[in-house]
Amino acid sequence: MTPDTHLHIKNVSKRFGNVDALRDVDLKVERGSFVCLLGPSGCGKTTLLRIIAGFETATNGSLILDGKDISKQPPHKRGFGMVFQSLALFPHMSVARNIGYGLKLRGVKGAAQRDRVEELLEVIQLPHIADRPVSALSGGQRQRVAIARALAIQPPLFLLDEPLSALDAKLRDNMQIELRQLQQKFGVTTILVTHDQHEAMMLADELVVLKDGALRQSAPPSQVYNAPADSFVADFLGAANLIDVGKITGGTVELFGTSVKSEAPHKEGDQMLAAVRAEHVALTPAATAGAKPVGAISFMRDLGPATEFVVTIQGKELRVRCPSANAQGLDIGAQVALTFDAEQVSLFKAS
Repeated sequence: MTPDTHLHIKNVSKRFGNVDALRDVDLKVERGSFVCLLGPSGCGKTTLLRIIAGFETATNGSLILDGKDISKQPPHKRGFGMVFQSLALFPHMSVARNIGYGLKLRGVKGAAQRDRVEELLEVIQLPHIADRPVSALSGGQRQRVAIARALAIQPPLFLLDEPLSALDAKLRDNMQIELRQLQQKFGVTTILVTHDQHEAMMLADELVVLKDGALRQSAPPSQVYNAPADSFVADFLGAANLIDVGKITGGTVELFGTSVKSEAPHKEGDQMLAAVRAEHVALTPAATAGAKPVGAISFMRDLGPATEFVVTIQGKELRVRCPSANAQGLDIGAQVALTFDAEQVSLFKAS
């Protein structure tokens, strides 16, 4: 246990009948950090959050909070703040009474409760609707109230299970910013489950990628994005191309005319996959391609500041994304070559 470790999820496994929902997950969560659990549906992220909350019991492994094993502690004894997709606010209560509910259960009364509720109403910028019933609030306002209620008790951990997924795109974007600002203001250790890659990249200090119940990578978002641990992480996060580049020969592989050096643990003769982000591929007009292989643009779409292309080259389709200003004059059917920066290419052994 390092001095900064707040929660150690220690070799946690969970089995439902014959199904392994989690397999030997080991993760250290630093105090005050924002951790996002990311992965496809059924990967085990919500099961892991429910084990942390105490709603599920691990088949094997343990949870160590500040050096104490809490694995057998019931949820109400853990005192964690929680916000789930349903929010579970009390519709018959006012905003202020909803926020103060957890304090009331813990015996905080009178001025102490009122002061804490008023403080949180200011933080979530809703002091003017303290007496309004939550049934009269907008979706974004209800989200803020649910977050304030969870934070009112000053929890050691703040757990969220896709709380923003029901919001429209604009409101969701705004709430992501507000959630991150609130977490930083209170300094509470936070664990969020999401399947939204953009949300995870924006919010997380530590991004935890799960697949089939196993932890595939845990690192800061920029590291996961730019140095994926394996081909699944590369393919799952962002717009990546996975390309069969054949065997390592002379310590390198060839990627459409660009030599990419292979590093250990790969060795001569290994069959390899190259992963390259769509924004790390440049389009070169066929007339200036020289000896490089040439392909054709088979699809394009305008994303506003960027334009995305699909280029068919040597029987493979690759996604390419560039600033829209650089896409002028290009259209479907145009002949182009692809230019790669070898430093931006990740290599993985083909399974």
